[in-house]
Amino acid sequence: MLHTATSTTPLHSPELEGGVKGIVSDWSADQQSFKKVPWGKAMMWICLVSDTFIFSIFLISYMTARMSATDPWPHSSEIFALTIAGKSIPLVLIALMTFILITSSGTMAMAVNFGYRKNRKVTFILLMITAFLGASFVGMQAFEWTKLIVEEGIRPWGNPLGAAQFGSVFFMVTGFHGTHVSIGVIFLIIVAIKVYRGDLDNERPGFLTGRKGNYEIVEIVGLYWHFVDLVWVFIFAFFYLW
Repeated sequence: MLHTATSTTPLHSPELEGGVKGIVSDWSADQQSFKKVPWGKAMMWICLVSDTFIFSIFLISYMTARMSATDPWPHSSEIFALTIAGKSIPLVLIALMTFILITSSGTMAMAVNFGYRKNRKVTFILLMITAFLGASFVGMQAFEWTKLIVEEGIRPWGNPLGAAQFGSVFFMVTGFHGTHVSIGVIFLIIVAIKVYRGDLDNERPGFLTGRKGNYEIVEIVGLYWHFVDLVWVFIFAFFYLW
């Protein structure tokens, strides 16, 4: 019986440098990983990370103010209730706002999907639906603010229903988030118009155009919008359910 010899030559991995040179080499290798990442997406991630710290500081400040307040904190089920058909329904407006924002996150994800399929018509429609839902959220937030200011008499510097800190913290955090949503709506409309006109396919010179035939700007605005939605989940839990 004949036996055929097989090659058993070991495969050697590249030799790693030691010491300081090795550390520098390892960190420099990450630069290769980011070479294919669009600069717009990388900048958006940096922006979102910095925004995460800001919102975290705001929420921690809210918890500190609430736990250190000597006056009673207003009950969310009462202060955020709406009177419908003569009955006071707690948190109905806030629940609707949350539903709208979560739904907009779904339409945004679909817009990114169809964007990479280069389906201009469907991408445009989904971006406009997302912008409409975002604008509806801002409108409802404006209604909520009007109710608290006009009917309840709450101000950033005072609160007749309890702890004075409530007004300042509430208007600061929800206003900051509402500003982000408003900016996102403008961002969505601009991108939707560019998709509709075919700017992304023809690489038409202008703001937020990107590379020819590439719909990465839709994904970038999607990252921003999903972040805004995620932040609202924490605001909803801390302000309205606690």
